[in-house]
Amino acid sequence: MPKSNVRKKAVYTPPQKTSTVKVSPRWLAPVMVASWIIGIGWIAAYYIVGAEGPVFGVLHNWNLLIGFALIIFGVVLSTKWR
Repeated sequence: MPKSNVRKKAVYTPPQKTSTVKVSPRWLAPVMVASWIIGIGWIAAYYIVGAEGPVFGVLHNWNLLIGFALIIFGVVLSTKWR
């Protein structure tokens, strides 16, 4: 039986990347949760108080946009959390 050829070159192995763990800033999680809570609270307060409130009466349906914008801001921040 013939002998197999021996490799003359070493097999290429790509260089190892140093795995550094990315850490999110300390302020990110509290701001994320706070924006969710404030957004939900804003919408709930608008529905409970209605248009009679001093702030809610001036903004009318823009209150929904403000609440949803805060909630979406929290979701965007959650994509940056590690």
